[in-house]
Amino acid sequence: MADNASIARPYAKAVFDLATETGNQDDWSLVLESLSAIAEDEEFGKAVNSPQVKPEQIEELVLGVLGDKLPEGGNNFVKLLTHNGRLEALPDVQQQYALLLAESRKSIEAEVLTARPLSAGQKTNLTEALQARLGVVVSLVETVDESLIGGAIVKAGDLVIDGSARGRVEKLAIALS
Repeated sequence: MADNASIARPYAKAVFDLATETGNQDDWSLVLESLSAIAEDEEFGKAVNSPQVKPEQIEELVLGVLGDKLPEGGNNFVKLLTHNGRLEALPDVQQQYALLLAESRKSIEAEVLTARPLSAGQKTNLTEALQARLGVVVSLVETVDESLIGGAIVKAGDLVIDGSARGRVEKLAIALS
């Protein structure tokens, strides 16, 4: 995954530049989500890695699935990834594109994993604290995971804050061993 992240960076930047130039940022977001879903499909992965399947066949399959949904430059992007053997990096390309887009719009999506649902006041306080710390508009996406026991884990871009009871117990166990 770390290798794919470094591979994905120039592709994400190129797509972002093209999308910005052509005014298709939102269209590219949707296309990259679709391409990412295709790349993560187990059967698709088998086909990509099969020596019997030629890159042209993979390209034809992907372009056939997306058809006319591809914005300007989309066909060339798919061809480039296919012929460079980089289709497996698509989820990372999509993720890095989303970060570039959020950065350009001065916004970020923060994932909050909690043991129990947050109250409206807690959401507001957390959003305001993250906005003050990060200097961007923050939208929260909350997920409940009772195995955390208590507290929360916040992920916003490169920032990860583990304030969960489970995380604290694990840190204590490491410190004691």
